[in-house]
This record gives sequence, structure tokens and C-alpha cells, in this order.
Amino acid sequence: MVRMIMHDPVFLSQKSEPATEKDRQIAVDLLDTLKAHEEGCVGMAANMIGEKKRIIAVNMGFMNVAMFNPKIIKKSGRYDTEEGCLSLPGVRSCTRYQEIEVEYQDINMKKQKQKYSGWIAQIIQHEVDHCEGILI
Repeated sequence: MVRMIMHDPVFLSQKSEPATEKDRQIAVDLLDTLKAHEEGCVGMAANMIGEKKRIIAVNMGFMNVAMFNPKIIKKSGRYDTEEGCLSLPGVRSCTRYQEIEVEYQDINMKKQKQKYSGWIAQIIQHEVDHCEGILI
């Protein structure tokens, strides 16, 4: 189900709680909402649809993927950039990393570990920041 986008910075600045398999419907709604906004959005975190759970959805270019409890465990290639956010107006400066390694659970709660680089790595970093209550 496509959900409304949260714009309240007080809510968005709160840390998200760990996600469990009981939160699978939140992930489905997040993927549906990302699909509905694909012209102007490449990633979303659950708090953007009003759910304080550590779930993100990322456009991988060929499909959207949900990640439960993502954690960046390695990063390299620091650079400065600017990003916008569907939840907040404007563009802000931030620091990102060219290459990251992420541990997460897939939608079936199976543990995964993947390396990402470039644009997809940047999207994941932005959405993980949302889970931490960091507003970009």
C-alpha cells in the first residue's frame, strides 16, 4: 500500500527501532511507496512513511530492494556532495563514501552482507542516516 510521506523533522530525527519479521508489511508498503515516487526518489526509510523501524528500500537500478536492520560495517573513499530528500525541502551538504559494505537482513529475514559503490552506496548511506535520525 502506498503511504503518505512524513515531513515532521521532530519525528524524522528520532532513531529507529530494530525491525523484525512482524514488520514485513512495513517493508512492502515502503517498496510500494518508493515505486509510486520513482520519478523523484531513489530510496526511502521506514520513518519516511511514519514507521520508526530500521527498514530501508533502495532502487538498485533494475529493481527496488528492502533491507532490514542495515548496518554499514566498512567504508572508504570519502567525498563531499549535496543531497535532497523527499521528506524535507531543499538540498544540503553531506559527506559520503564511494565504497561501503553493508550487513542486513533481506525481506525473508535472511542475513546478507554486500559491497556497494557509487550511486547505490550513496543512496544506502542516506537511508541508513534516516534510521539513525540524521536529517540530510
